[in-house]
Amino acid sequence: MSEIALIGKKIGMTREFYKTGQAIPVTIIKMEKARVIDVINEEKRGYKAVQLGYGKIKNSKLTKAMKGYFSKKNTEAKKRLKEYRVSNIENYKQGNEFGLEIFKDIKFVDTKSKTIGKGFAGAMKRHNFGGLRASHGVSVSHRSHGSTGQRQDPGKVFKGKKMAGHMGDKLRTMQNIEIIKTDLENELLYLKGSIPGSKNSEIIVKGSVKNIKKMTIGEKIKAAEEAKKTPDKKKK
Repeated sequence: MSEIALIGKKIGMTREFYKTGQAIPVTIIKMEKARVIDVINEEKRGYKAVQLGYGKIKNSKLTKAMKGYFSKKNTEAKKRLKEYRVSNIENYKQGNEFGLEIFKDIKFVDTKSKTIGKGFAGAMKRHNFGGLRASHGVSVSHRSHGSTGQRQDPGKVFKGKKMAGHMGDKLRTMQNIEIIKTDLENELLYLKGSIPGSKNSEIIVKGSVKNIKKMTIGEKIKAAEEAKKTPDKKKK
């Protein structure tokens, strides 16, 4: 089930305490259930995939084409539709709903969200430049980025030059984020550390693409406790 993803809303941050006294910062995400709108087979399009629908939307906000599509599929209208390629379509049936239970046996996830928009920012804030000197001849340009281009040859500013400009408001993927705990009753997902985006921003959560072999915090604490129980060998 890690082939499909869920969409959630970032609530904010808090921290989780372990019995060892360790405090771990966590981001809380309120997850939405995903409904299977369509199952795509190889005969239809040449590949196996599943189309999922997320969120609620009023019928008045739908186009005629989308109204017809949802009535044809005999399901309630969804705000967003996303398609995922899957290895086996037999696990999915039209109308099925998936929630937090798809992350039951998964320890690490990947998230995709938009960063907080910072507007127009200078080179020091945007690219972590050091700026010019605070004295000795530098006048009214302490936070500037210094020289921009070259002389007559090549006589242009190269593409990708780090300069002042629009900062933030970009899609960013965070990989291998540990799941601290899940609250199935309230549909809350607790992820370790911070995740890009402001409060109430949309976050796509999917099972980790990379094969992660590192231990979780819970496993590390358990291993440390077991190590304490084993008696040390007597020194000769």
